[in-house]
Amino acid sequence: MPLCELKYFSPALGKHTTANVILPAPEHSGPFPVMFLLHGLSDEYSAWCRRTSIERYVESLPLIVVMPDGGRGFYSDAVAGYQYATAIGTELPELIRHYFSCGDKWCAAGLSMGGYGAIRLALDHPTVFQSATSLSGALAFGHHEMVGDDPFVVEFARVVGSEPAGGPNDLFALFGRLTPEERPALRIDCGTEDFLLDSNRSFHAFLADQGFEHEYEEHPGAHTWAYWDAQIQPALEFHRRHLGI
Repeated sequence: MPLCELKYFSPALGKHTTANVILPAPEHSGPFPVMFLLHGLSDEYSAWCRRTSIERYVESLPLIVVMPDGGRGFYSDAVAGYQYATAIGTELPELIRHYFSCGDKWCAAGLSMGGYGAIRLALDHPTVFQSATSLSGALAFGHHEMVGDDPFVVEFARVVGSEPAGGPNDLFALFGRLTPEERPALRIDCGTEDFLLDSNRSFHAFLADQGFEHEYEEHPGAHTWAYWDAQIQPALEFHRRHLGI
C-alpha cells in the first residue's frame, strides 16, 4: 500500500506545504473515496502515520487518506494570518482530484484541533464531505470570546477575532445555517478524562436539541495517542457505512 509525501505550493498560505497521502493497495480500482485526516494543535502532517497504525487500519479499504499540514491555524481563515480553511477546504481537494483517481464520496476525521477541523470542513463544504468524525475535538473553539492576556487567547484571537461567536469559525452557527438535507453525518467521541470533555458534551447537547441524529460516545481515556489510535477504528467504520465501502 503506497504512502506518498505530497509537497506543493498553496496560494492561500503563500508558501509550500506538505501532505501525506495513503493510497489503496494495487488490487483496488478507482475512482476512490477520500478521507481527510487532520492532526491536532501541537502536531503536523506526519503525526497520524507516526503515532498510530492508520496505515494498517485502512490497508484493506479502497480509500485515499489525505493528511495535510494545518499548522496551528485551526483549519480556519485567520483574521490576521494564514488562510487554512481555503488551503485545506478548497485548494487541496482540487489538487487531490487532479493527481489521484477520486470519486465523489468524501469524508473528514481528526483529533483535538483536527476534530474541530473535520466538523468545520464538513459543515463548510457539505456537498463535498458526506460525513465527519471528531476525536476529542475542540468543538467549542470559535464559540466563546477571546479576550485577555492568556497566551492561548492572544494567539487565537488573531485567528478568529475577539468575539467569534456566530461567525464563520463557530461550529454551532455553521451547523445552524445548513438545512436538514445539507447536514453531513456526524460522529463525536471523547475520553472521560479529557480536558475537552465539556465542550464535546455541549456540542452533543446542541445537536440533540436541534433534533439531529448523530453518534456520540464517551470512553475511558485522556487526551492521548493511545485513545486516538483506538477510536480512529470505529470512526473508520462510521465512514465506511456512510461512504458505502
